[in-house]
Amino acid sequence: MILVLMALGLSLIFGLLGVVNFAHGSLFVLGAFAGYFVLVQTENFWLALVAGPIFVGLVGLLIERFLVRPLYGRRSGDDALLVTFGFSLMVLDAVRMIWGKRGVEFDAPSGFEGAIDLGFTLFPTYRLLVIGITLAIVFTLRTFLVRTDIGLIVRAGTSNALMTRALGIRLGRVRWLMFGLGSGLAGLAGVLSGPMRQVSPEMGVSMVIDAFVVVVVGGMGSLKGAFVAGSILGQVVSLTQMVAPTMGGIVIFLAMAIVLLIRPSGLFGEPGFMD
Repeated sequence: MILVLMALGLSLIFGLLGVVNFAHGSLFVLGAFAGYFVLVQTENFWLALVAGPIFVGLVGLLIERFLVRPLYGRRSGDDALLVTFGFSLMVLDAVRMIWGKRGVEFDAPSGFEGAIDLGFTLFPTYRLLVIGITLAIVFTLRTFLVRTDIGLIVRAGTSNALMTRALGIRLGRVRWLMFGLGSGLAGLAGVLSGPMRQVSPEMGVSMVIDAFVVVVVGGMGSLKGAFVAGSILGQVVSLTQMVAPTMGGIVIFLAMAIVLLIRPSGLFGEPGFMD
């Protein structure tokens, strides 16, 4: 589910803006530490769960406005990638300066510390909460994109930006908002992952790599692909680590290679997009 949230944010940004956001991993880390800061100050996990994504979403709005927007229209698509990568290094160094390199502990909310008996196994209660929150976010995001006017503009801009502008719709503000929303999803993933792992500046490195793999497997810019591929690859990696722990980091790339050999555009990507 954490992979799904990360991949949804990446797909949302790439689908409308065409920007490969390499700062996504650092935004994931920033969300975790922002949530930790609020949790320490207020001792309220639910407030941290709300404040972390909002803070990271606001940072995402600033990234789009001052770093990414000036690069629109350039011939090279690598400029935004390099700028966001450089910004991610700045964020991680700032996190190390404020909270140190060793990492911090992030406790689960009260009432979700233990495990629940499913009959055939014990499953951590907090992870059920993460599953529920992620499914609620996916449903809300889909409803927003399908049933609202802004969602219609987003889908139209993703499909044909030139025609959308010809109809008098200003895509600049929509792009700005979608970049903030995609960044906020990374922040939410960071806060939710805190109680399941140690919160450290390095926690986003492997996560963002796996999230990019999920986006490629699902299809670049496809939200459905991000959800399906994230769910499948997360299970594949987890089950592999149970049998062969050292193979967990390899099997996800093996799965990506198999999918791309069969369908180069990804599971739900447009045919020919990656040919």
